[in-house]
Amino acid sequence: MDAPRSILHVDMDAFFASIEQRDDPELLGKPVLVGGRGRRGVVAAASYEARTFGCHSAQPMAVALRLCPDAVVVPPDGRRYHAASEQIFEIFRDVTPLVQPLSVDEAFLDVTGTERLLGTPIEVARDIKRRIRKEVRLTASVGVAHNKFLAKLASDLEKPDGLTVITPETIDEILPPLPVERLWGVGKVTAERLHARGVKTVGDLREWSRAMLEQAFGTSGDHFWRLARGLDAREVVPDTRAKSLSQERTFPVDVEDPEHVREVLRGQVEHTARRVRRHGYKARTVQVKIRYGDFETITRRHTLRAPSDTTADLMEAAFLLFDRWARSGYRPVRLIGMGAANLEEGSEEQLGLFQEPGSARNKRLDQALDAIQDRFGGGSIQRGTGAVPDRRDGDIPEGPTYQS
Repeated sequence: MDAPRSILHVDMDAFFASIEQRDDPELLGKPVLVGGRGRRGVVAAASYEARTFGCHSAQPMAVALRLCPDAVVVPPDGRRYHAASEQIFEIFRDVTPLVQPLSVDEAFLDVTGTERLLGTPIEVARDIKRRIRKEVRLTASVGVAHNKFLAKLASDLEKPDGLTVITPETIDEILPPLPVERLWGVGKVTAERLHARGVKTVGDLREWSRAMLEQAFGTSGDHFWRLARGLDAREVVPDTRAKSLSQERTFPVDVEDPEHVREVLRGQVEHTARRVRRHGYKARTVQVKIRYGDFETITRRHTLRAPSDTTADLMEAAFLLFDRWARSGYRPVRLIGMGAANLEEGSEEQLGLFQEPGSARNKRLDQALDAIQDRFGGGSIQRGTGAVPDRRDGDIPEGPTYQS
């Protein structure tokens, strides 16, 4: 039997809004909404002061301002957010090389076996929180458990600035009272189906046998049965061991504005491309993951003509996939994700006689931006929107694309 693992899930508190309050003391204690004020403006982040009025991310700004008329609206500043993210992830990597990023503001850390050097997992979690508060001047919530599901669940139980521990001995105390929606994979439609059968809490779900759940929900039934008992065998997969590198973001409510989703996708590509280069990889496949409010999930993939690590190549492929899908019939999005897959060890290749005209320029641009970000922080500079062709108003070229 394998020795129990020690897993941390670190999740920053109201990340974008907290950065705005940190950098402008006049915003401290006030309800802050990060996002656009335009007709189709969407809330990118809401401070905890705004959340008490019912405001949350992915909400139409007009709705948020009706709920909280006194809220201060601040336009997003991706450069500062990515700079803070880089600082935070450097702290994580000082603790363990087993860091699995989930987005710019959260990650899993496997600290198994570090007790002699760093102390107990709880002490490690406290030290991470202390360093983030001191060096980045932000707060984080940390969950400590023996698997990923429980660690992520724990980090959300005492926000903001929380530290929650779930042990094998406390699983049967903590899980049963929780709403069934707390289980990963239980979306709106599945929750409605469970509620119709009288299942509203994890404890209610535990009354069902594995066979009954599999009969009602297919292969997901076994997944729900295991999570209801706090079982999760997934490993923390760091960038250096990953077969693919990806970023995902789940919105609290379905996003009706495709432009907002597209901008989130842009940031995901920027961050993922830099991770690909950092680890000396090239990607042969770009994939975009889209999840609707009913938890239906689709994945679109595009195979590049040649493996690449340039942001321009990965972004053009990601936008090609997203725009082609959006033009075919946009539906409100609950989750957007981007991944670089089929990774290969990168190497410096000689420029060919018929090299694409912009290829060498894109490589030099990436090198320059990476050097600046390494020195001054991940969000110190970003490329302009014109760096990638915008094909939304014209024909989207066909390519070696497949989907699921």
